[in-house]
This record gives sequence, structure tokens and C-alpha cells, in this order.
Amino acid sequence: MKQFWWRFLFILVLTASAIVINLIPQYSLKTGLDLQGGTHLLLQADMANIDPADRATALESVKQVISRRVDLYGVSEPIIQTSNFKDDYRLIVELPGIKDINQAVSLIGQTAQLDFREDLEATPGAETFRFLPTGLTGKDLKKATVTFSQGGNNTGQPEVSLEFTTEGAKKFGEITQRNVGRQLAIFLDNQPVTTPVVSEAILSGTAQISGNFTTKAATDLSIQLNAGALPVPVKIIEQKNISATLGSDSVRKSVIAGSIGLGLVALFMILLYGINGFLADIALVIYGLITLAVYKLIPVTLTLPGIAGFILTIGMAVDSNILIFERLKEEVRAGRPFSIALELAFGRAWDSIKDANMATIITSLVLINPLNFNWLNTSGLVRGFAITLFIGVIISLFTGIIVTRTLMRLFLTHTSKV
Repeated sequence: MKQFWWRFLFILVLTASAIVINLIPQYSLKTGLDLQGGTHLLLQADMANIDPADRATALESVKQVISRRVDLYGVSEPIIQTSNFKDDYRLIVELPGIKDINQAVSLIGQTAQLDFREDLEATPGAETFRFLPTGLTGKDLKKATVTFSQGGNNTGQPEVSLEFTTEGAKKFGEITQRNVGRQLAIFLDNQPVTTPVVSEAILSGTAQISGNFTTKAATDLSIQLNAGALPVPVKIIEQKNISATLGSDSVRKSVIAGSIGLGLVALFMILLYGINGFLADIALVIYGLITLAVYKLIPVTLTLPGIAGFILTIGMAVDSNILIFERLKEEVRAGRPFSIALELAFGRAWDSIKDANMATIITSLVLINPLNFNWLNTSGLVRGFAITLFIGVIISLFTGIIVTRTLMRLFLTHTSKV
């Protein structure tokens, strides 16, 4: 019996923590474009001067540049997606809560500017640097690729290989000759991307950047460098402003729908199962408090489909209780004492509860597509729905099984001590 009181104390502390998090102003819900308003942009990339074999890489590079640029505005969870059909390459950019729209549009529409800079004033080993342009720019760099080292103690380590044009190779050779032992910085849009140290003069027109990279880090760096090496002009072909008023109205109606749904579910449980249903309703309230706190802590960017997912999980949160209570009725009718019937009901209903929720969890993971497979869903709105559904199912298993069971063990007067 003592262990049940410890569980009850844990539930109380968890619930109190969730209430505190929900009341602290610093932890606010992040909302998506459809709820707080913002800008929807459709951009077309001009691939006329890009080799067909490099166009997919170039489009991904443009996406990375735009992602970094919109972060300067503190945009909450921007949605940036690429799309191509035949020779039509496009980017879909959604910027929730953006205020200076004209400046954002102007910045996003710029071609990425890559340049190499040296620090002629610093002595080798100095800790402060002031990098100056060298005249070597993205137009002198053919492309950057991920390779793996072939010799020495670091054989097989990921590297980033640079290939320069004929003119670029000449410039790069002169620059490396006078900067042996010094840092040579590479800037993209006036932001440093990497600052490797020149180990020797490089006159061949190809170079490798090494530095204990992971494969992902090397890939990310090559994408950033290709943003300047494969300059792709983009133009905005569609712009839509989403009104925040529409978002407020959607939130208001969703809150009303959620409140009605929660009230009806709670009433149904009390009418059908009496005191058992009342305890399940308490667990449902705890479920709502914990779920909201988790949304704020992660944080989850809440969209209208995401709210729909949350409302859906309200009903799902009592599914397990219904299975348990129906099983409990059967055990009591079979003549078993209530305390024994309670344990049997929870134990025998678990297989059905586990299988049903596992199917929902798997479906949610497929929709979330955490590994970003191209052949699965990549829609931000669908992912928002799936994330709230996934979180809701996990928490509902805790409240439906642990919380309800603990409350029934401790507070039902007709329950024997176990």
C-alpha cells in the first residue's frame, strides 16, 4: 500500500509542475502560420546556368541559405520546402509572425554571396582576427563535395573537397602561398561558414577541408559552400499574407470545440461508470495539463491540424479506461472481490490497450517522417498533426493506466487493501 502512496505523491508533484509551467509567461505556446498569421512565399529558382547534374544540389543549397536568412528574423519554425517537376524548380517558404515583410522578401530573393577572406595583419597563433576580402568569390568555385581521406592516421574520415575554376585556381594558389599557417575564412552572406588553417600552398586548383567532421557535418558544410559556388537566382512568383485575425478566430473556435468535447467525454464517463468514471475524468484533466506543459517545453509549434490532433487525443485518452472498466464489470460479475477484479481488469485489458496504441504510435511516426524520407510525407501541417497525436498517445497511456489505477487503488471505499 505504501508504494501506491508514493506513486500518488509523484502524480501530485508532476501535476503541480505542469500547472506551474502552464502559468509561467516565459513558457508560451508557439503557433504556426495558420494561427498567428505571416507570409506565404512561392519562389522559382533559375537553373539556366546550372549543370543538370548539379541542380538538385543547387536547390538544396538555396533552401539552406533561405533557412539561415529567415532565422535572422526570429521566425518561429519556418516551413521551407523544395519542389521540382521536370525543369521547374521551386521553393515554398512560410514565415509565421513575420513583421517586416518587404525586407524579408528582399533578403530571401538575393543570390547567395560566397567569398574567401584572409587575415594579413595577424601573426601565426594570434587569437584575434580581422578578415579582409581576397577577391576570390563563389564564381571562382566550381563546387564542393564530400569525400573521405585516403592516407595517414585519418583514413576514411569525411572531408569537404573544393574544386576551383581555372581563374579561381590561380587566385587560390596565390592566396594560400602567402597564408601558410594562417586561417583562411570562407564567408557566406557576410557570415563565417568555416575558418580552416592553410597547411601548405595549393596550386592544383583542388583543396580539402578536414577537421574531424562527421558525415553529416561535412555534408552540411558542402551544401553551404555550394550555395555560393552554384549561385541560383530566385524570384518570387506568389506572395500571400495570412491574417492573424483568421488565426485568432480559429484558436477561439478550436478552444470551444475542445471544451465541449472534453465536457461531453467527462459527462459520458460519469454517467456510464459512476465513481470510476469520475476518477478517470480526474486523470483526463491531469492528461490535459501535462500535455500542454510538454507542448510548451519542447516546444511544439501548434497549427490548426495540431489542435485537431490534441482534441482527438482527448477522446483517445479515455479509451483505455473504457476497456478496463468493462473488463472490471465482467470480473465483478464473475464473483471476484473488487480489489482482485481491479488488478485482473488492468492486467487483462493491457494487451488490447498496448496493441491499439502501438498502431497509432507507428502511424504517427510514419506521418512525422523523422528521417525525412522523400517517399513519405514532408508536409509541415501533417507533421504538426502527427506530433501532437504522438505526444497525446504517450501521455494518455500514462494517465489512463498509471494515474487512474493509482487513484482507484487508493480512494475507492469498496476496494480492499492490496
